[in-house]
Amino acid sequence: MSRDPLEGRVWRFGETEPNPALFVDTVLPGGARSIWSVIGQNVGEDRGVRPPIPAEDFHLAVVEAEPGNGSHLHTHTTAEVFVPLSGRWALPYAATSDGEVTEVILEPWDVCSVPAGVWRGFRNAGSEKAHLLVVVGGTDAGRLTWAPDVLEASARAGKRLDEAGYMPAESS
Repeated sequence: MSRDPLEGRVWRFGETEPNPALFVDTVLPGGARSIWSVIGQNVGEDRGVRPPIPAEDFHLAVVEAEPGNGSHLHTHTTAEVFVPLSGRWALPYAATSDGEVTEVILEPWDVCSVPAGVWRGFRNAGSEKAHLLVVVGGTDAGRLTWAPDVLEASARAGKRLDEAGYMPAESS
């Protein structure tokens, strides 16, 4: 009898708890969000996260945020895809961390693929709690790089990253 090829590869939304402190910017105004790391490690900064499904060329997460909240400006060494599952989401982006920021608005089921190296963020631009599907490319999602002002403000609020880009246990 062969093993079921989908064993351990199904995730149920209501059966796991999200992580409200996966990134250093969650302590900043506008940074509050909960994240379910579903497939692969993503680029999270909490070493203790153990997603239920292993990565195979991509990483997938679901983000939940109240209006006005999301992620501050950052960049990746990989592409990142955003698909609003509910609500309205703003995706600010720029060529450099101190460059002119432009914003695109996504509605449910719209898709935006942000290339590697582009500075980006995301924010619930609606009036109710909303969910965003996020996919990061690559078997190794790599680490993300925060805009310098985000790291400085996070450090002042008590959240820092170690040399490897993770929050020390006492900071998470």
